[in-house]
Amino acid sequence: MQMLMCVLAALSAALFAGAALYINLAEHPARLELDTRSAAAQWAPSYRRATWLQAPLALVSLCAGVAASLMGAGPGWAVAGALIGSVVPFTFLGIMPTNHALLAPERDLDSAETRALLVRWGRLHAVRTVLSLAATVLDLCLLAGA
Repeated sequence: MQMLMCVLAALSAALFAGAALYINLAEHPARLELDTRSAAAQWAPSYRRATWLQAPLALVSLCAGVAASLMGAGPGWAVAGALIGSVVPFTFLGIMPTNHALLAPERDLDSAETRALLVRWGRLHAVRTVLSLAATVLDLCLLAGA
């Protein structure tokens, strides 16, 4: 059961990191090549869909990493779990204000402020990408040593 938790932690962290990396390296830069109105209009449904993919992956990796650590796999699993788990409060505290601003019904989708919010969102999302990549690398190193 311990090894199952380790593999689940690593797999879910890697899937989260892969999705986050794709968003930062491909999707968001492509979105920013559009005019501001189209970029903002595309961001909204993409954000809603990604939430249902990424949030569960982060939580599964966190829980599996902590469980593996509690089962005797070592404290590194809890550290990796904390890294991937930290994307959840970071999202609520660091990114959610930008999300709400972008989704505001009165938002002028053609404005320079909207463009600046989209650029800011990309930088903030990069933090989630780095945290998830760090968790994945740690998980994989721990798996290799198991």
